[in-house]
Amino acid sequence: MSILVLAEYHDGQLSAATAQVVAAAQQISQADGGEIHVLVAGEAVSAEAAARLDGVRKVRVADHAVYAHQLAEPLSALLVDLAGEYTHVLAAASTTGKNVLPRLAALKDVSQISEIIGVESDDTFKRPIYAGNAIATVQSADPLKVITVRATAFDAVAEGNSAPIEAVDTVVENAQSTFVKEALAASDRPELSAARVVISGGRGMGSGENFTLLDGIADKLGAAIGASRAAVDAGFVPNDMQVGQTGKIVAPELYIAVGISGAIQHLAGMKDSKVIVAINKDEEAPIFQVADYGLVADLFEALPELESKLSGPS
Repeated sequence: MSILVLAEYHDGQLSAATAQVVAAAQQISQADGGEIHVLVAGEAVSAEAAARLDGVRKVRVADHAVYAHQLAEPLSALLVDLAGEYTHVLAAASTTGKNVLPRLAALKDVSQISEIIGVESDDTFKRPIYAGNAIATVQSADPLKVITVRATAFDAVAEGNSAPIEAVDTVVENAQSTFVKEALAASDRPELSAARVVISGGRGMGSGENFTLLDGIADKLGAAIGASRAAVDAGFVPNDMQVGQTGKIVAPELYIAVGISGAIQHLAGMKDSKVIVAINKDEEAPIFQVADYGLVADLFEALPELESKLSGPS
């Protein structure tokens, strides 16, 4: 048994989720000690960070302009070419993974297993369904297991390895898609899905301007700022800040929900957080059912006071 993990890069840096996917691959390979390989695909990419991940036996590098921006069409064609050497292909359940792996599964005529959170054996996995209210145990008899991994469910492997790096000569043709442009939101804050602390605002914030009330607290805690879908749909903040079933899945050490009622779709994206704090003036809000600490208060009074307390004595 051999497992191929698709590495994910952002701004030339290996995504932290890749180390978590490797951790899932290690659990799958424990049955017979199968090898774990990491595929680094892109243009002018570096494989050293992937080679340092513990448990990785080999890093394979496909470095060509056709793989730039990790478009689904060329990446899936590359994976089809390599898949015959593997029993499992894994990727993070991120924008890239959700874009590439379904296409690979279709081209190989196998089922995809999405967003696993646990490994029972090399062919049996656990995944959330019904917005996380139930956990399904699914088994696959396909010769190739195509799997996306909910990275927050696995602890990242350590770095101390020195896996060999080999070049992949396969260059596919791509006449189906063209990269046009990307619009990146510049921020000095931690990346939302990887942050240790997240503070999110909901519809109760009232407007986009009021989200500035979260800035001071986020600065003091080194936190990322998120939002509920209701706040995004209302136009308060851009959709790359959305936390929830249809947004980003987060599991920080501390999650602070401000003015968020706690719709089931939002809870599905953050309820695995280690400590959850809720601030809402509605004492019946569903968010209090999952919160470790709840404050029934007007957020416009509570937030300035919280920021003042975090600043210490005057």
